[in-house]
Amino acid sequence: MRCLIPLAALAFAFASPAMAFESIYQDLDLDKDCKLLGSEETAESASWQCKGYKEYPVWFSEGDLRQSIFYGHVGDWYQKGAWESFGPFNHFSGRIEWLVENGGAAAAITRFFVDNSEEPNDATRGQILVISKVGQPGAGDACVIGYVDARANKDPNVLARKVAEDKVRSFTCRTDEPVYHGERGKFAADANRFFEGQ
Repeated sequence: MRCLIPLAALAFAFASPAMAFESIYQDLDLDKDCKLLGSEETAESASWQCKGYKEYPVWFSEGDLRQSIFYGHVGDWYQKGAWESFGPFNHFSGRIEWLVENGGAAAAITRFFVDNSEEPNDATRGQILVISKVGQPGAGDACVIGYVDARANKDPNVLARKVAEDKVRSFTCRTDEPVYHGERGKFAADANRFFEGQ
């Protein structure tokens, strides 16, 4: 269940005056933008390193019909099976909103679709905005910092950007726990996270 979205030109959209970040959008295509990590892809799992924003790569993994994404410069912990996704089968939309400050990417927002039934359909499929911290050169501190239920909240993208603005600088990856912000409806799923040693 690989998400392949045609590559689109990066679109530049400046945030409102109340926000410090500039939003830059990228449509990620695994075939064009990514290289497979390891010798071969299996039906069970695979990982890719993808071109992201400037020097900030995207680390994409898929296993058992679930997907996980980290952004930026990752540390040694990433090679030890780091994983952040959801319990039910899921996939992300293919679009990344990079939140940029002074030319550097600080956070990223993606929309995940979560299949909450054995026969997924639009009525039961969850839509969750995942807000992530982008790893900086030399730091390797990259992780999910929060979630917004896109079906349960009005203007969920605005709320997700506010979460990034408020949390990304102070959030400590692999120590702090990401939580839902705003309303959480019945179609939002619990997170599935793994870091070696935790």
